[in-house]
Amino acid sequence: MIGIFDSGIGGLTVVREFMQHLPGYDIIYFGDTARTPYGSKSPETVVEYARQNTEFLLEHGAKIIVMACNTASSVATDTLVQSYDVPVFEVVTPAVELAVQATRYGRIGVIGTRATINSGVYEKKILQIAPKARVYSRACPLFVPLVEEGWIRKPETAMIVKKYLFPLKVRRIDTLILGCTHYPLLKETIQRKIGKQVRVIDSSVAITRKVREFLDRHSELDRSLSQNRVQRFFVSDVTPQFEKTAMELLKTRIRLELIRQ
Repeated sequence: MIGIFDSGIGGLTVVREFMQHLPGYDIIYFGDTARTPYGSKSPETVVEYARQNTEFLLEHGAKIIVMACNTASSVATDTLVQSYDVPVFEVVTPAVELAVQATRYGRIGVIGTRATINSGVYEKKILQIAPKARVYSRACPLFVPLVEEGWIRKPETAMIVKKYLFPLKVRRIDTLILGCTHYPLLKETIQRKIGKQVRVIDSSVAITRKVREFLDRHSELDRSLSQNRVQRFFVSDVTPQFEKTAMELLKTRIRLELIRQ
């Protein structure tokens, strides 16, 4: 079973990619909706949440952990890798690798939560691979609550997206990393406001490719993973909006199971 966690609904964009490109694999998802957003929390708090989420998934049979949360990936990766004897995947590195491959002029923009942007993890990883690249980062703290509220197609959301992206647009970036798994739900609006000439990098797509490549190289682990098309969805708080958005995103009715962290 593949275990995936996020601070809320955004990680379901990763689940969607897994269901499409890794069909058949059993998935257990945990969305920490009671404590979202993680982006406004301290690094120490996010690390503790990531530990708790990982232990929950392992207790329920996960053999692989996917942090479908850029904030947790930015500050908790080393802790989880050192603490647990299972493969742990984060969403930052795959998105960086895809962006470096995609950029034409080395002008890369990154948007994410305050915690992700303040960590500097994207800029650091990009410059490790492409030292001559220019990286422009922008925190977009309102995007997560807008997605969690289901305000994906509201005109107010489009105005906020435009305002956040304007400083990146004037920098003439040619590639933009969506540094939060909530953001693909706003991808259509983001693409329209940043311009069609900019390549938008979806971290949920990038992490799915990375896990697929890993399983191709580790056939023994791959064979040990159950493939009964079972998906279980746990949340720490149930809201009607979460259920509605989840069903729209996954194109199927799902049952949310409530647990308290």
